[in-house]
Amino acid sequence: MSAAFLGNVVEKDIHRSSLIAAICFATGMAGTGFFIWYGGAHQGSLISLIGIYICYGFIMGIGLGIGYLSPVNTLMLWFEDRKGLATGLAVAGFGAAKAIASPIMQALLKSLGDGGIYKMFLILACVYFIMMFVGHLLLAKPAGWHEPATQEKGARPIDVIKTKPVVFIGIWLMFYLNITCGLALISQEKMIIKCIGLGAMAGVLSSITAVFNAGGRLGFSAWADKMKDRNTIYKIIFVLSIVATALVIVTQGIAKQGENIINGSSTSMLLTILVLVLLFVVNAGYGGGFSNVPTLLSDHFGMQNISAIHGITLSAWAFAGLTGNQVATLIVNKVGNSTDIIIEGHEYSINPTGYQAVLYLTIVLYIVSLLISCFMVSGRKKKQA
Repeated sequence: MSAAFLGNVVEKDIHRSSLIAAICFATGMAGTGFFIWYGGAHQGSLISLIGIYICYGFIMGIGLGIGYLSPVNTLMLWFEDRKGLATGLAVAGFGAAKAIASPIMQALLKSLGDGGIYKMFLILACVYFIMMFVGHLLLAKPAGWHEPATQEKGARPIDVIKTKPVVFIGIWLMFYLNITCGLALISQEKMIIKCIGLGAMAGVLSSITAVFNAGGRLGFSAWADKMKDRNTIYKIIFVLSIVATALVIVTQGIAKQGENIINGSSTSMLLTILVLVLLFVVNAGYGGGFSNVPTLLSDHFGMQNISAIHGITLSAWAFAGLTGNQVATLIVNKVGNSTDIIIEGHEYSINPTGYQAVLYLTIVLYIVSLLISCFMVSGRKKKQA
């Protein structure tokens, strides 16, 4: 939501906005560490909980939103003919953090001993600030870039959007539904992997899906550069997601494999492959949906106020974050029954029927997204700034 409300700040001064992002992100992270420590020292303290919400949610959220917009939209100015490749590289870095940061955090937690959680946040606050501050010093618009005369024309982001309201609503809905579907499945990813008998490889497979997530951000956006209508890439993403989901629904892949694991029966290699393909395709499409939004918006609305328009569109990300995981968890809790299994000496509760049921929701939403792409986001050749 900070991207939605502060897109104009990024548009007016990219250098200042990147500094705000670095300060807010690092301050929020350090504050989170402090309040975790405070909560440990004062058990049951409401102050600790409120402090974590403010620091981790609000302050870090501002740094995250502005920090996301600043490099993505600046790169579009540097690579006018390959906007997709440029934004893909930036957004792929955003997605690849899952594969890079998670093992580093786990290593820190193991090595820091008592109080490792709050110490980790304090250490990472320093590291992230240094990296983001260096990025702030380097970030700049091209020397030859001519700012659109928005003040002379009296144009505002909302006025630009009003020129094609149906198209903007269509893009927003596509983005929202794609993220909702992605989060719904990704939130259950590790348990699904355990359900199909690959619990011992859950960590490795999670890293592989992260690679597909980052690869989708780069690959789909770079591919879209070669298309006359960038919206075509969304049709491809939705068709692939529908096909992969439908195959697992028809074969009941997750449910059957889970039953085999619970009963101690042998699992099917074919069903395992189909479920893994689904996870890889959804992760790639989730990432590709992110990276193609700014370039699709620029094709339809031009580069004038693109940071502000992109920021407003990112509100879909916020709403999807409030629905994707929660709806999937609700389905898993309400459909089927959980069964305890032991994997590598650890006991887990799995609900194969519940995970399978999530797919009925996602395939419907993917079909709706495809229809929106076909009928609301009309074909339009790429528009130069």
